[in-house]
Amino acid sequence: MCLAVTSCLLAGCTVGPKYRAPTANTPAAYKELTPADYKDTDGWKVAQPKDDAHRGKWWEFFGDPQLNALEEKVDVSNQNIAAAAASFLAARALVKEARSQYFPRVTTNPAITVQRPSATMSSGKGGGSTSSSTSTFADYSLLFDATWQPDLFGRIRNTVRSAAYGAQASAADLANTRLIIQADVAVDYFQLRGEDALKQLLDSTVDDFQQSLALTKALYETGIESDEAVAQAETQLEATKAQDAALGVQRAQFEHAIAMLTGQPASTFSIPIEPLSSTPPAIPIGVPSQLLERRPDIATAERLVAQANAQIGIARAAYFPTVTLSAAAGLESTSIASWFTWPSRFFSVGPAAAETIFDAGLRRATVDQFRAQYDETVANYRQTVLIAFQQVEDNLASLRILSVEIQHQNMAIKSAERSLALAQNRYKLGIDPYLNVLTAQTALLSNQETAVNLRIQQMTASGGLIEALGGGWKASDLPSPAQLMSKVP
Repeated sequence: MCLAVTSCLLAGCTVGPKYRAPTANTPAAYKELTPADYKDTDGWKVAQPKDDAHRGKWWEFFGDPQLNALEEKVDVSNQNIAAAAASFLAARALVKEARSQYFPRVTTNPAITVQRPSATMSSGKGGGSTSSSTSTFADYSLLFDATWQPDLFGRIRNTVRSAAYGAQASAADLANTRLIIQADVAVDYFQLRGEDALKQLLDSTVDDFQQSLALTKALYETGIESDEAVAQAETQLEATKAQDAALGVQRAQFEHAIAMLTGQPASTFSIPIEPLSSTPPAIPIGVPSQLLERRPDIATAERLVAQANAQIGIARAAYFPTVTLSAAAGLESTSIASWFTWPSRFFSVGPAAAETIFDAGLRRATVDQFRAQYDETVANYRQTVLIAFQQVEDNLASLRILSVEIQHQNMAIKSAERSLALAQNRYKLGIDPYLNVLTAQTALLSNQETAVNLRIQQMTASGGLIEALGGGWKASDLPSPAQLMSKVP
């Protein structure tokens, strides 16, 4: 019997449900972009093992030095990442706080107290009588207290596990925050480069329209053309100049957004003008089941499920008694000369147990509460998985469909260019009015702008797909419980 009690004290028994990761419905393959579609999708091919070489620096897939430089600044200077990192360090400290409960707590309370009893109290008589024996004396004490609660039913172990799972969730939150901001930088950068491409297109178009206006004025001065045609050419030119100038607003806003994301004041930050030239890379998408291990937000949701499971164990431990082992020892004397002598010693030691006999259903309600919260985290986890698959399929569909759309749009541009050339020739020969040239020019510009916007959408969809796939992050990147409790920050 004594051996059994001792074994229970040393090893304890953990109450509460054993944790199993929740299941989630995962498809066998992605449907929106299969290897059969690669040949019709810009830049896509069957991914080779080496294509995973940029894990952690996924933006290098795009081969843009300016984008690389901006992304490198994010992890150093972005304040949202700094806040998430501080939150993780706080969660890690909670693990160490919980772990400290495994060990005894020892305190000391040295004191020197000078006392003089009341003369009236010491005499044992009332009414102001005095005693000549009353004197002042000092009490010298040095007390050490030690208390320890053995973890008999796993309350402390579940507390440590809960804190560790919470810290891992915080680490995954940090990774997710970093990924979102990196993706935002890439999207804003491609949008900015797209604005530069539109600017280049409109600058060129303004030059063409100025030449058309000069030709129309020359024909008007010779009496071949009317003043109406001149007015139409001037209207078209000025409207295009206004459209060209308006691009500066959005470019400035994208530039300011990138400055904020990279932790720099917008007033001192600038990016040189350079039209969009990047092409969508072939991104190794893997199989759907891998997504559960590659998305930090999924890892956060799963760790929160584990934490909620540990909380059930903590609540169930309240049904069992709490045993406390206490000991006190020290030295006490009325003389400093004999304070540290053997006869001045004193001690006390003994166990104590506490058990709630009646709580009107409080413990049961607490367990029910944490069970419901566990079910909530499971539902949130499965919803996070569904959203992840939706985001991947959305971006795969965008890349596949945009490739086809861009092909048709490029053909439309060639047709519009041919139509404009014919309209200009017929106008110069006096067969058609200038209105036909204006219509053809407007159609060509509209199709060219559409083509640039489609390229912007294609590049942002590529960045969105990498973000949806987790940016190369893996669940194995999470710190282990042992690493969370280590002294290295």
